[in-house]
Amino acid sequence: MDLFTTFEIASSALKAQRIRLNTISSNIANAETTSTPEGGPYRKKSVYFESTSIPFREHLSTSMKDAAHGVRVARIIEDRDPGRKVYDPTHPDADPEGYVEMPNISVLKEMVDMMSATRSYEANTTTIKSAKRMALKALEIGR
Repeated sequence: MDLFTTFEIASSALKAQRIRLNTISSNIANAETTSTPEGGPYRKKSVYFESTSIPFREHLSTSMKDAAHGVRVARIIEDRDPGRKVYDPTHPDADPEGYVEMPNISVLKEMVDMMSATRSYEANTTTIKSAKRMALKALEIGR
């Protein structure tokens, strides 16, 4: 594996974690949204990743058993679970019995997911910085 493969793998993870962070922040921002253009409360969105192999040109120069894999967002799924019912007869979206369907979002769980995504993002930036330092040190040896 060469230096550029390391950059490609780490950058694919940075892109995936950025999308995950954007999705989490959307969930947190809409945790109290009871009405959407599609109708009904906001639906929680979840990001699913999948492994991606390195480009074909890299497979030609490495053996298949040593092939490195990056990551990408496979899909973003909208949660179909029913929202929680809250009694608030004064709310404009309340049903005839006075209940409002709220999004099924736990802000606490979203914050934990956000911290996890942030740590993963930081780990990948550290990987890129370390690879860059190694390359610079290798250039210094050649002087």
